Amino acid sequence: LASIEFEMSGIEEGQTVTIMWRGLPVFVRHRTAENITIAKDTPLADLKDPEPDASRVKEGHEQWLIMIANCTHLGCIPVGDSGDFGGWFCPCHGSHYDTAGRIRKGPAPKNLVLPPYDFVSDTLVQIG
Repeated sequence: LASIEFEMSGIEEGQTVTIMWRGLPVFVRHRTAENITIAKDTPLADLKDPEPDASRVKEGHEQWLIMIANCTHLGCIPVGDSGDFGGWFCPCHGSHYDTAGRIRKGPAPKNLVLPPYDFVSDTLVQIG
């Protein structure tokens, strides 16, 4: 289980699914054009853990965001499509993440973690 392959063709634009990898929940988000634009246009100075959107996705596959689904504060699982920035919200302690999974508000110190992954094809990803 060091690596898994996941077929993403069934994930509709705007939808997030949660899969398991090495005992960890992983969010696979098919971002909308609006999600991508908002993430790209966010000034890095507004971010608690500055990271451009381009470094959180693979070039040519910007619509796919793949992240370990644990809040970087205490490991809770954030709720998708919620919070003040249209991304994820951790109701346990109030951390808000944006459409690129970057921490914007609350006690979490870091962005949601990206697992190692590569695209095998346009819709097949290997995580790990």
